[in-house]
Amino acid sequence: MADTPDTPDVPELPNSGEEPQVAAGDAEVGAAAGEQPRAAAPKRPRKAKSSAAEAAEEIVAEAVAEEIVAEVVAEEIVAQEVAAAELVAEEIVAEEIVAEEAAESPRAKPEVPGAHLEIDIVPEGVDPLGREQPEDPYASAYEEDDEEAVTEEAEAEAQELAQTIVSAAIDLGAGARYRATGKRKTAVARVILRPGAGTYLINGRPLDEYFPRVTLQRNISQPLEAVGYEERMDVVARMHGGGVSSQAGALRHGISKALLEADPNLRGELKRRGFLTRDSRVKERKKAGLKKARKRPQFSKR
Repeated sequence: MADTPDTPDVPELPNSGEEPQVAAGDAEVGAAAGEQPRAAAPKRPRKAKSSAAEAAEEIVAEAVAEEIVAEVVAEEIVAQEVAAAELVAEEIVAEEIVAEEAAESPRAKPEVPGAHLEIDIVPEGVDPLGREQPEDPYASAYEEDDEEAVTEEAEAEAQELAQTIVSAAIDLGAGARYRATGKRKTAVARVILRPGAGTYLINGRPLDEYFPRVTLQRNISQPLEAVGYEERMDVVARMHGGGVSSQAGALRHGISKALLEADPNLRGELKRRGFLTRDSRVKERKKAGLKKARKRPQFSKR
C-alpha cells in the first residue's frame, strides 16, 4: 500500500459549536489525495459592540429620561401656581364683594348685655327688701339744726369780714403817701397809698384790666374795705415776678402793710383777719435724681 501524502494541519477554532472553514487550496489538495472535500463552514458573526459604546448609550438614555421627568415636574409646578393664583384672585373678589355689601348696609350696633333690665338703685338708708323701719322722730330735727348751724357760721364770718373797722384814723392830707412792700411766692408788689377816689393803677394799668378775674379783684380790695377807705384812697403799685394769683396776694399784702404804716392801731384787726400774714407757701425745688420735688421715677427691679 502506498503512503498518503501528509495534509497540512488545520488550526483548531474555539469550541463555539461551529465547524472550522476549509480554505480552497486545502480542498484541492485533499481532492488530489483522494479525500472527500469537507463542507464549507458558516461565517463567524460579528463581535458585539464594545462596552464603552454601551455605557455611552445608557448615559444618553438616562439624560433623555431625566429631561422628560423635569419637563413633567415643571408642568405640574406651573399648573399648581396657576391654580393658587386663581384661588387668590377668587378670595380677593369675594372680599371686595363683602366689603361693598358692608359699606352699603349700615353696621348694626351690638346689643349691650343687660340693656333690657331696669335700673334698681336702693337709696342709702332704705331697706332693699321693702320692709318698713321705724322712723326716728329726732333725725329730721338734728339735720335741720346742723344745716342751720353751718349757715349761721358762714354768715357770721362773712359779716365779720364785711364789717368796717370804726376805729381807723388815717391822715388824708394832700401830700400823704404811705409806702409798703408785699410778697407772695416769687411776686413782689411795691405799693403807695395816697388820698383819692379809690382807683387802682398797677404797672400803669387799671385793676380790672390787670386782674380780669372778679375773685382776685375782691381779694385785693378787702383791706381797704375793712377799714372803710375803699373810696377815699388810691393805690399805685409796681409789680414783678410770680403769676396772676401770686401777684394778687402780694398786692393785698402790700396794701395791708401800707395801712399799718398809716395807722399802727389797725394791727390787731388786720392781723386777726389774716391780711398781714405773709403766705410762706412756695414751690419746692426739684431734687437731683427725682422728676420733681418729691416725685420719683418708677421703680424697676431689673
